[in-house]
Amino acid sequence: MKVECKISAEYKEPYAVLHVSKMTETVAEIISMLEKENANSQTLPAAKDRKTYFLKPQDISLIRAEGREIACYDRLNNRYLLDKPLYELENILDISFVRISKSAIVNINQINHVEASFNGTMELVMKNGITDYISRSFRKSFKERLGLE
Repeated sequence: MKVECKISAEYKEPYAVLHVSKMTETVAEIISMLEKENANSQTLPAAKDRKTYFLKPQDISLIRAEGREIACYDRLNNRYLLDKPLYELENILDISFVRISKSAIVNINQINHVEASFNGTMELVMKNGITDYISRSFRKSFKERLGLE
């Protein structure tokens, strides 16, 4: 693949144009990566105590479905509510986030440790003390993402 990068002060915002003969898995991954490129500079609106806060993705430890709510926990273990579904958040957030189950996404930079648990699951402990489980169906992709497999 040929790659060309032009750097100039005339560009106010980065943009990319891809010329391909067909959509491949690699091209789709590149597009996804480019779309997430500015995710860390963005903020997520989150509700707590009838107030709206704007959280930076790097400050988020864990996002999970709790009943009908999508709860988000920050580094200090504060709980916020988000108004987007998990699949949408997974597409918005950058590569620092990985899905660990049907109901949870974690920031890999906020993981304290992981240990084997019952039934082939793995227990995940975040730096803020929150625990969750990596389900068997997401274990392989989680390990690959962290370079453990």
